[in-house]
Amino acid sequence: MTELDPTALRSSLDKPFGTNRVIASDEMMVASITPAQYRYHHGSRVRPVNWNNIVDDKDLDVWNRLIANFWLPEKVPLSNDIPSWRSLTDLERKTTTRVFTGLTLLDTSQATIGELCQIEHARTEHEQAIYTNIAFMQSIHARSYSSIFSTLCSSEEIDEAYRWAVGNDVLQQRVTTVLCEYESEDPLKRKIAATMLSSLLLYAGFYLPLYFASRGKMMNTADMIRLILRDKAIHGYYSGYKFQRGLELRSENDKKNLEKFT
Repeated sequence: MTELDPTALRSSLDKPFGTNRVIASDEMMVASITPAQYRYHHGSRVRPVNWNNIVDDKDLDVWNRLIANFWLPEKVPLSNDIPSWRSLTDLERKTTTRVFTGLTLLDTSQATIGELCQIEHARTEHEQAIYTNIAFMQSIHARSYSSIFSTLCSSEEIDEAYRWAVGNDVLQQRVTTVLCEYESEDPLKRKIAATMLSSLLLYAGFYLPLYFASRGKMMNTADMIRLILRDKAIHGYYSGYKFQRGLELRSENDKKNLEKFT
């Protein structure tokens, strides 16, 4: 690929669109930026994602796995769990609704901020596309908990659970701790936070429905949780993988500081 003179190229790119330019196609691709980078480089040319030119094979592997695993909560027969739900004690039902509301809060945060904040420092356009895909599935997960509520709970029970989520200091502290790191200037800290949320914080909430399923209760709800778990394994893995690739470029001092931060 041709070596570029950045000053000459910038001068040419800054000309109005109606003026003549003589820029080789490979030079233009080097000079172009992704849409996410435009906020820092106004006036630059923006390029589309090209899935026929893969930089990191892992991007394509993960994309294909995400597509193959796609599912919707409407396809899970949650109404079959109504008899099991009614057999639970009042405390078990209240605890379950609160667990699912907490999971909804975590997935809402991840869908609207956690995945999207990683786009800004993505190393490839394909990586950016994968974060948008994952963000969509995080929204599907949040929607799935609402499907459970609407099938099993009364409006009063649902409202109480959401009030609890907003008013519970421990849950709020967990979420806001992660959200603060999503504002970090260090993209690797954002990936650490995203991996922690998609694994450690969310996995703790999956215990109760799987516990009930091990005793023959809430089996269809547990099936939905397993679908979510299958997704989370990929989500956490991908952020962790991209973290490792970014860590390879850091100094030994940076590596130690990031390990301590984690």
